[in-house]
This record gives sequence, C-alpha cells and structure tokens, in this order.
Amino acid sequence: MTTWWIMGALLLAVLVAGCLVVGWLLAKRPIEVWVWGSRRALSRAGLKKVMILAPMGPQHCFVGGSGPVLILLHGAGDQAGTWLNVVSSLVQHYTLVIPDLAGHGESAPSTGPIQTSDVFAALEAVILSQAPGGRVTLVGNSLGAWMAMVLAARHPDWVDRVIAINGGALKGTNENVRLLPSSRQQARETMAQLRDPGSPAIPDKVLDDLVRQAGTSSLARFTATASTMEGWVLSEEQLRTLRVPVRLIWGTSDGLMPMDYAHRMMAVLPDVELIPIDRCGHVPQQEAPDRFKAALSQALGEGVAQSKGAQ
Repeated sequence: MTTWWIMGALLLAVLVAGCLVVGWLLAKRPIEVWVWGSRRALSRAGLKKVMILAPMGPQHCFVGGSGPVLILLHGAGDQAGTWLNVVSSLVQHYTLVIPDLAGHGESAPSTGPIQTSDVFAALEAVILSQAPGGRVTLVGNSLGAWMAMVLAARHPDWVDRVIAINGGALKGTNENVRLLPSSRQQARETMAQLRDPGSPAIPDKVLDDLVRQAGTSSLARFTATASTMEGWVLSEEQLRTLRVPVRLIWGTSDGLMPMDYAHRMMAVLPDVELIPIDRCGHVPQQEAPDRFKAALSQALGEGVAQSKGAQ
C-alpha cells in the first residue's frame, strides 16, 4: 500500500509540475506555444518533415500529398506552420512542399544575419530536391512572395504559376511600420498596421512576447541585412518581361504593403489577376483563414478573379 501511495504522489507531483510549466509557457512564451502547435498541425495533416542539404546548412520542410507540386513560402519572421489552416484541404489535391525559409524555423543558419542570397539559394535547393525537372506553383506571403517572383524571373522553366500574397519584388513597402517593437504599446501599434481594425485584438501577453524576442528573432536577423537587398529587387521593366502567370491575393487593410503596391504590379505584369480580401491585413492565412482558402482556390484556377483589364 505504501509503495502505491508513493507512486501516486509522484505521479501527481509530475502532473502538477507539468501543468505549471504549460501555464508558464502560455503566459510568458505564447508565440513559442503557437509555433509548436502549428507545426504539429502540419504533421497531423499527414506531412512529413524532411531535411535538405543546402550551401548555408540543412533546410527543413514539410512534404506530403500527391499531384502537382505546390510550394508554400512564409514571410520574414514566420515559419512553415503559418499554413496550418489550409494544408488539410490542399494535401488532397497537391504535393505540398512547405519549407522553413533559410534562417527561419529549424532551417540553417540558426544564428547571425540572414542574407537574401541564402534565402534564395535555399529555396533553389528545396525545389531541386523535391521537384527535380518539374514545374511548380509557388504560393508566397510577403518575403515568400518576393522570393517566388525572383525565382520565376531567374528560372521561368521551373515555375507554372506564382501566387503572391501581400508581397512582391518591387520596392515600396511602408517604412513607417515598426516591425521590431520595443514596448507593448509599439507592438500594439505595429499589429494595428498589419491587421484589419475589425479583427480580434492581439492579447497583451502575445504583444509582450513579440517585444521580448524582437531583437533576436529571425525577422531582426533578416532586416539586419537590408543594405544588401537591393540586388534582389526587381524593376517594373523586369516585371514587364515576366513570362510566368501571377495571381495576387491581397488583404486590403495591409498597412505595410498597401493596395497601391498591388496596383503597381497589376500595371506592369503581363499575365496578372487580383483577388482582394476585404477586412484583412498582411497575413491573410492567419487573420482570415476561411476567406483566404476561398481566394487561394480561385487563384489556383477556380472562380473569376479581377483581371488586369477590370482594374
């Protein structure tokens, strides 16, 4: 009886300690908890994590499904789990390849500045590994959209279509948006510029976590190399010669890359359509997942988009 009582007490102590740890993480590290849960969601949807060797070090991505290859590219400071709300429907019709871009998530480099050249070279390595000799559709948000357009310009024979979500390869983002806040109030102001006013407010504990990790985040490490990014920007003349079809999905409330940015691309891209998402900001796949899924389905070939001639 004494042995069973001791075992029960130990088990209870372990459970209590576990609950305390989880409670602390939820209160103090909510972003880490969300990242862990989002990546678990990719695995539960049937995707397998694979490692790909690249010049800057191992790259990690989630792969699964069957059919045409669809590569989902997150934005700066994000990671593969950002696509958790769309994978379960897409994996039924596509072979999904969802990388952590270089320096993000579990992909190398894990420390130091993140060069745009490394992000691009790692994306090349992922495609050569997962879709050798085939054509892919690139779906990119923010930085992911930028890299998708550059890749389509440099390797048009690799790409069947680009779907750019609140991002592109032109200059012209709103530099007044403070992406690395140093206080809760600054973080609140940043989120207000990135999201629609009608969307649910971001909890204070999440804002505090944004501030805590701002200086060492992958976003900070990437923006530290801003002076070297000029060579990766495409001009309007370069976009005029892009042979790959481009579909733009745009959260119309985005203060970082406003609708004017999308309209500038609409004016020069030879094969382009615009699918706006009202009452949504910079990261539609998170802020308005249901409406984003409908827009993505349209961009992939279903429904009627706003064509260049209908601006």
